[in-house]
Amino acid sequence: MAISIVRLGSDRRESEGVRIGTVRRPPRGVKKSDYASGNWFDVWLPILSPSPELMKVGQASVSDRDWAAFVKRFRRELSAPDASRTLDLLVALSHSSDFSVGCYCENEARCHRSVLRDVLLERGACVRGA
Repeated sequence: MAISIVRLGSDRRESEGVRIGTVRRPPRGVKKSDYASGNWFDVWLPILSPSPELMKVGQASVSDRDWAAFVKRFRRELSAPDASRTLDLLVALSHSSDFSVGCYCENEARCHRSVLRDVLLERGACVRGA
């Protein structure tokens, strides 16, 4: 049992389980009824995505220093009570269920899902591929 970190919209792997979209906005031009069948997500959980203002900062980061500033601010957002409790739930579920969390970004290294991976691991989650 473990969490998979995925790119939303990509083909699903058999052991991936329920796919959770940790994005601020649903995919453009896709009907809500097609989110799951289009490999986007089964459940939308925007509380684990950067705030709209911070998302702009992350997208505009070009240097390692810019990215580090984004990561620091996003970790601060994830420490807010609602986000922190949601992370605690995912950590607990990772020990008994297969599921996945993800975002649309092509490059995980410059995507908030890389930060989610690290935070989940730090909290004791079982993360596939870690």
